[in-house]
Amino acid sequence: MSEWLSRDEALERLKVRPQTLYAYVSRGRIGMRPDSADPRRSQYRVDDIAALMMRRERGRSPSAIAESAIAWGEPSLVTSISTVSHGHLVYRGRDAVALSEHATLEETAAVLWALPEPVGFEAPASDQSQQLGRAPAFMQLAMLAGQARPSLGRGAASLCADAARAIGVLAGALGASAGSDPVHMRLARGWSVDEGGAQAIRRALVLLADHELNASTFAARVAASTGASPAACLLAGLATLSGPRHGGAGEAVMQLADDAARHGADAAIRRWLGHDRPLPAFGHPLYPEGDPRATALLAAIDNTDRTLRSLEIAAIAATGARPNVDFALAVLTRSLDLPRDAPFQLFALGRSVGWAAHMVEQAMSGGSIRPRGRYEGLLP
Repeated sequence: MSEWLSRDEALERLKVRPQTLYAYVSRGRIGMRPDSADPRRSQYRVDDIAALMMRRERGRSPSAIAESAIAWGEPSLVTSISTVSHGHLVYRGRDAVALSEHATLEETAAVLWALPEPVGFEAPASDQSQQLGRAPAFMQLAMLAGQARPSLGRGAASLCADAARAIGVLAGALGASAGSDPVHMRLARGWSVDEGGAQAIRRALVLLADHELNASTFAARVAASTGASPAACLLAGLATLSGPRHGGAGEAVMQLADDAARHGADAAIRRWLGHDRPLPAFGHPLYPEGDPRATALLAAIDNTDRTLRSLEIAAIAATGARPNVDFALAVLTRSLDLPRDAPFQLFALGRSVGWAAHMVEQAMSGGSIRPRGRYEGLLP
């Protein structure tokens, strides 16, 4: 799908007269720019047209509006933390891809948490026999959540301090060595990765830090709206991330790569699609022109993995969908010989910063999140 449409294409898609199209432009509902091939003509932003069509098709029914907001619909909560706008991921007004060129996760937390200084995620010291990975992360965070203070009646600074401690515990459970260095350096040491690999890990963490109201972030906000502790809110996000349809995409693409190595990329994709499964790690509803996080992360990795390169080519040929950030995490994992579960671990650690930002914002709003169900069963 092109990001811009000609006038005739826009009119055909909207099924309106030219005067109506111009009215939408004048009201700021559809973006317009001169056609580079012919400045006398104009082009119209396809994202705006799609959003306008969605609003028009669902009508003005309150129940239809609410239901569509739950599934890739209109924004359902007011937030100033992040958004996806015209193919760009934005953290409090800053382009996330540009930020990832130089920022650490600690500096990104300062942006998302609206703090003047980078946040410290110091991991507690642990003995060498301690297990690391997904299961220990759940256990350590659950233990912290069981002892933590509720968020009700507390200020943002206190909540941020608790969240920073919880993220430090999470980082340690996922393999970051103890200390106060930036967390990407401590992860690199824990995973025996060189400086170049550490910089790729840093960039991945920043790009994963937030993504507006995805499922895990929404879960963290729901927990925050009940007054749950910061650690409990992070645990809610982590539990939601563990689902195959969210943070499980990294594991799925690793399985797909294994199939491609054994049977060839084309055969692996045919088998995957033949079982009526969506191809993991390719395409994203918010990025019809391609996921900028994947583009940025892949540019930072020296990808010599022939299996994944052939898989990317075959997937684009079969579906037309471009790789998203989950594919880039698989490339990072295989290129640096990271633990097989590294895509999930990087996702969890990076996104925990966003969960914390939304936890604080929700707690400060004082509101509760309690949607109604549209009952379709029998009545007495």
